Formats: sequence, structure tokens, C-alpha cells
Amino acid sequence: MRPISETTVVPINEYVIKTASRCNLSCDYCYVYTMADQSWRTRPLFPARETIAATAQRIGEHAKTHALDHVSVALHGGEPLLAGAKRVAELVTAIRRACPASTAVSARVQTNGVLLDEPVLRVLRSHQVKVGVSLDGNREQHDRHRRDHGGQGSWDATARALRLLRDDDLYSGLLCVIDLANDPVEVYEALLEFAPPVVDFLLPQANWLVPTPYADWLIAVFDRWYGVPRQETGIRLFQEIIHLLLGGRSTSDQIGLSPIAYLVIDTDGSFQQADMLKSTAPGQPETGFNVFDHPVDVVLTHPEVHARQAGIDSLADACQRCTLVRVCGGGNYTHRFGADHGFRHPSVYCLDLTRLIHHIADRVRSDLAVRVAR
Repeated sequence: MRPISETTVVPINEYVIKTASRCNLSCDYCYVYTMADQSWRTRPLFPARETIAATAQRIGEHAKTHALDHVSVALHGGEPLLAGAKRVAELVTAIRRACPASTAVSARVQTNGVLLDEPVLRVLRSHQVKVGVSLDGNREQHDRHRRDHGGQGSWDATARALRLLRDDDLYSGLLCVIDLANDPVEVYEALLEFAPPVVDFLLPQANWLVPTPYADWLIAVFDRWYGVPRQETGIRLFQEIIHLLLGGRSTSDQIGLSPIAYLVIDTDGSFQQADMLKSTAPGQPETGFNVFDHPVDVVLTHPEVHARQAGIDSLADACQRCTLVRVCGGGNYTHRFGADHGFRHPSVYCLDLTRLIHHIADRVRSDLAVRVAR
């Protein structure tokens, strides 16, 4: 196994900020509350005002140091709207004020939708905060896993929020966790009822300790999505794969070799790596740095952050030799985790990604051949 080579450091231009460490739902697949890392139990419920101020200051100084023209802020939890729309607006306002005038700051909240109503939308709208919503399909499919703490399903509340949001410019899309028990085309068409601008299908947080198969499910959705005369919505995973097959660069950490340039900031102000790493081992997302004592630049010295910016050199030997590596990129970093060699494994979804990429490549190649022949 060859060592990771020297890598050009890529500054952080995307922040995932926790505005609440708890959630009003109790989804049985949630990596934050049901998997290896249980540090949420000791985090503050919400970031204190001094944490918000320090967070804004660190983001602003990093943007200035690296002359960033754009910074993206995603507000997460738990359920971020538990903090209240005003606290969300306060955080976004503080970050925009701290950044240089030359740095545009876009903001988005990722919510389960239960607390999303017209007064909340009014506040978000006035501060230009876009809204992404988690929805796993129709009522039965969604409520199988996404229930409240009393065991009641959340589909009705989420659907009500989406009807409010549907024609609003704030609507940024839907996030759907794949469940093999659900018919893939039924799920996709249930999501289409809410006219999402884009859909993110998420593979469950598995690793080599708990592997699972998903290619057939994704291929069925791809064929339904790709086969219509006019595109009904975007599906980020498929669009990324097509873009990479045609020689482009990835914009997602799910696929491709582009360096990772985002950072999680928890309610206590600690700097963390990808939140999904909570599924692998206790303490795995921690960097040891925080907004009070450290600039954002110091995170770029962390060995795992460095590895996630190192492209092909950070991958397992088998991945480095693979003909699909420029497209697959080894898959999601979290899905490479194993009891030995840490993250130097192929993705636990390697076979699924291989089949999916080949399937998409065949469809696209066939279409291009037809177009060239005309």
C-alpha cells in the first residue's frame, strides 16, 4: 500500500452547522442516534450566542484568508428547526456579516418538515435560506422508519410542509434514504408528487462490518428517470455519474475523486469531519479543534481531512487499479470503513456501484451513438 502523496490543500467552502443536537423524530436508521458514536448525549441542545459569534468569525476569517468567492452553509441537527427560525436567521446573518463583501454566502436548512409552517417559511424567506426536506416515499414507506418518539408516523406533517413549500423559490429538494423493502419506482413516483427540484437518494450508512446490496434498486429508478422524454426532476447521484463518465469533475462526496472541502461544526463549537462517520466508531468524526481556540485552517492539517483531499492516493490498492476509479472515486468515505486498515478499503457498496456505473454508461453510450449516427 503506497503512502498518500503531498496534496494541494483545498480550503473549506462548505459548512454543515448543527443548530440542534436533538430531534423530534426517532428514525430507526439515523446514524446520529442509533449507531456507534453517541456523543450527541453530551452536546448542548443548541449553540450558545457566543458559539454562534465564534463560528461566524472563524468562517469569515477563513473566507478572507483564502479569498473565497462563495461559502455554502447547511443547517442540520438533529432537527435544525427545533432551534427556532429566529436562531437560524441569527446564525446566517452573523456569518454573512463576518464574511468579506466579495464572498457570497448561500444558506440551506435540511429538515424533516414537521415544524415547517408559514411563519417559519416567512423568516427563512426574508433571510434567503433554502429548504431541503427528508421524505422516504409514500405514507407507508415513509412512516415505516420515520416516526416520532411516541411511535407515530411523520408523513402527514412532512407532506403538509411540502405542500406549503412546493411552489416556493426556497425549495431546494428532497432527501430519500433507500429501503430495499420499498418498490423503487413507487418511491420515485411518490417523491415526484411534491415536484422536487432535485432528489438525493442516500445509501444507508453501512460499512464492511454490515454490508448490503442495492444495485437493482438504483438501476430501476435510473431507468424510470432516464427513460422519459422530458426530465421530471434531477437525481444527483445519476447526474454526477453521467457528468464523470463524460469527463467532468464531481461536486459530491458520494462519488468521484474531487477533494472534500466541507466541515461540520457541532452545537458546542467543535470542528468535526463528516457527520456520517458517527456510524463507524465512537469519536471518529472528532478533530480535536473548535471555533473558540482554532482557526479553520488548522483542520486542514488533520490526517483524515488530508486523506479526504488526497484523491486516488488515499484509496485502497484495489481501487487505485480499478478502471472505474475516476468515476466511482472509491465511493463514500464512510462506506470504506473496516475493522482493519481503517478507511483503506473499497466501498462496501463496490459491487453495487460497479453495476450501476456500467448500466448508466451503456445507456448513455447507446444514446450518444444514435445522436452521432443522425
